[in-house]
Amino acid sequence: MTVTGRFVALVALGVVPIVVIGAMPGPAAVVLVIWLLLAVALGSVDLVLAASPRNLKISRVLPSRVRLGEAVDSELYLTNTGLRRMRGLVRDGWQPSAGAGDNRTSVLIPPGERRRVTIELHPFRRGERRVGEVTVRSFGPLGLWARQATLSAPGHIRVLPPFNARRHLPSRLARLKELDGRTSVMVRGQGTEFDSLREYVQGDDVRSIDWRATARRNDVMVRTWRPERDRRVVILIDTGRTSAVRIDREPRLDTAFEASLLLAALATRAGDRVDFLAWDRRVRGRVQGAQGAELLSRMVDAMAAIDAELIEMDWTGVPAQVRSITNQQALVVILTSIDAPGASTGLLSVLSQLTQRHRVIVASVTDPLPLRAIESRTTRTEVYRAAAAERSLLDVSRVSAAIRRLGAEVVTGSPAELPPTLADRYIALKAAGQL
Repeated sequence: MTVTGRFVALVALGVVPIVVIGAMPGPAAVVLVIWLLLAVALGSVDLVLAASPRNLKISRVLPSRVRLGEAVDSELYLTNTGLRRMRGLVRDGWQPSAGAGDNRTSVLIPPGERRRVTIELHPFRRGERRVGEVTVRSFGPLGLWARQATLSAPGHIRVLPPFNARRHLPSRLARLKELDGRTSVMVRGQGTEFDSLREYVQGDDVRSIDWRATARRNDVMVRTWRPERDRRVVILIDTGRTSAVRIDREPRLDTAFEASLLLAALATRAGDRVDFLAWDRRVRGRVQGAQGAELLSRMVDAMAAIDAELIEMDWTGVPAQVRSITNQQALVVILTSIDAPGASTGLLSVLSQLTQRHRVIVASVTDPLPLRAIESRTTRTEVYRAAAAERSLLDVSRVSAAIRRLGAEVVTGSPAELPPTLADRYIALKAAGQL
């Protein structure tokens, strides 16, 4: 049972006679007691006449998934199985991160009828957003007292990464088509597959001339090539403590997800096999053996439930994890942080084991704030910030140089730049015949 503001206002009206006849305390007290008894009597009658909220039958309709940043409707179907008309207030008990907003809805349900309550959700965190209960408050005809019950109506929705980097996909796919021979542009490089012969045109590499075909045709013929397919691409994401750092209001981990999804979409369209692994001291997410649309679907499902762990990354286990995925030569893309030399010691200690067999790219998000800080040095505070920024950039340069000495490549960029930059590096490897 609950009381309403209307009942409180009714009780407050009993103060008026006391103010009017305040000089006679005896009659004032009698009036107040009578007024309170009257208010309680009216509230009790109102409560008896209110429909029981436990006579409601509740069902829920939810989409299974939604991308972060998008809105989705949560639908409740309320069926009044009682004999009285229900006039009430329904509160759907979503987690705050589901973005339910004002989740209180007034309903009026005659006996035997059903009503739909729709709440628009705006989730602002990835992962499983859950709801377990619905609270219903049923008012009487006077609106003084109400019956209240909390009913079970479980549901959940999975909030996926937004994949905003997909806007870069069409332009990168067009470049892949050029490499694949679907346009007139052909490339030549070590490790590429022979495609066809055509007549020599000015600007062609003379090393691609096929002299036997030239002798047979009495015209200069050149070989055209296409990138090899069915290569292995292993994407490994560091989910340790450094991935929790926010850069431009976005966690490093979310930027790594964006870059991974764009690279995976590009590589699977190019005919390569992509495997995904999220690791710190144990496997947080793994996707293997998927192709095409299934690959991206399984990746976003796995990423949705992954959060940064406030523990140190165990780099010693990375080579074994890569071996468990493939023993063949592969492109291994590691998304981690290279800001601090101390935090990158573990990465550098195992990098040589990976570069002996695989082509390795280390991708890292860089903070654009230091670049802006070094531009202004007017005041003492700005000079101090500029010096700290220069030291930060120097640390990144030192770690990057150490990574390159061990045979790996480095790709860096701001949260907006890293996904397309990594995709461009993959295409460059394809064009050079190195993948």
